[in-house]
Amino acid sequence: MDYQDKTLICKECGKEFVFTAGEQAFYAEKGFENEPGRCHECRGVKKRSRGAQTDRKMYDVICAKCGKKTQVPFEPKLNRPIYCRDCFNALRNKSE
Repeated sequence: MDYQDKTLICKECGKEFVFTAGEQAFYAEKGFENEPGRCHECRGVKKRSRGAQTDRKMYDVICAKCGKKTQVPFEPKLNRPIYCRDCFNALRNKSE
């Protein structure tokens, strides 16, 4: 199916946010039937308020593309590149 970016309104903060074609494909692949009701920032706040990330160990790494310090929630492997959020999203969007 050919997905196109959609602009949605966050039910928490009322701001517009983009539900990307890649996110739509991911939702479809996972069998999710509903579009997200919250923007990325509000989803993060809600997850943290539930304690979803309070016990998660984070690892300090250097982005393999831009060299920026970042953290990841998994133990890095020496034979695999690790990217910061911005570089990871740029690479993922390029491949779509």
